[in-house]
Amino acid sequence: MTDWGTPLTAMRDAAPLVHCMTNYVSMNVMANVLLATGASPAMVHAEEEAAEFAGITSVLAINIGTLSPPWLRAMKAAARVAGERGIPWVLDPVAVGATAFRNSASTALLQLSPPIIKGNASEVIALAGIGAGITAKGKGADAVHGVEAAIEPAIELARQSGAVVAVTGPEDFVTDGTTHYRVANGDALMPKVTALGCALGGVVGAFAASGDRLQGTVAALAYYGLAGEIAAEQAKGPGSFAMHFVDALAGIDAATLSARAQVRPA
Repeated sequence: MTDWGTPLTAMRDAAPLVHCMTNYVSMNVMANVLLATGASPAMVHAEEEAAEFAGITSVLAINIGTLSPPWLRAMKAAARVAGERGIPWVLDPVAVGATAFRNSASTALLQLSPPIIKGNASEVIALAGIGAGITAKGKGADAVHGVEAAIEPAIELARQSGAVVAVTGPEDFVTDGTTHYRVANGDALMPKVTALGCALGGVVGAFAASGDRLQGTVAALAYYGLAGEIAAEQAKGPGSFAMHFVDALAGIDAATLSARAQVRPA
């Protein structure tokens, strides 16, 4: 039986430098979340330095939420360097399926072989369709599908891309194409706070940078969801939840995560 607290200890011992190429909305939230988690965030987007910086980081997290042509060029350059140097990176294809630009951007990034892909059910379904040459329409960053609908697309996407694929929702699903897990930790207030989903991409990367990609991704999801549960016990609404959530991330130790992780093979 896997001790899900072990990846948390490994991550904090390593204190990985996480190169975050994320959207305008999530930068501050993502930085604070990663600091509370035990990682070191860096927000570097400029086309002139993104690739160079990617070469000195522990992990790269790419989120296409507020996409633009210069950012996309920088993201592709950084991902190429990460791939060449064996540095893990996470692709969060926010709102893929919503527009032709997002679809073409996601296609280009998918072709660079992200080791980890994280998205909601609709994003994973759309990305799997794009990978198979099928155009899919989405509803912005909101999921219009349940996690169950994304299971087979996620498995196929993992097999075709070689990535660990995480489908987030009320109960997360994680697969490497062969081994599958369900993660039931979390709270209904989490989607009510903007950018928490985006910040999760950085946390997943931080965990994966310090060990096995599949187990690191699962442990990160359980840890993040558990922080939501702990925060909800004290929160009076979304505003206070956000504050307590960051505190909970900092307060969870390996023993607590090991005892309270709701993970099972799927």
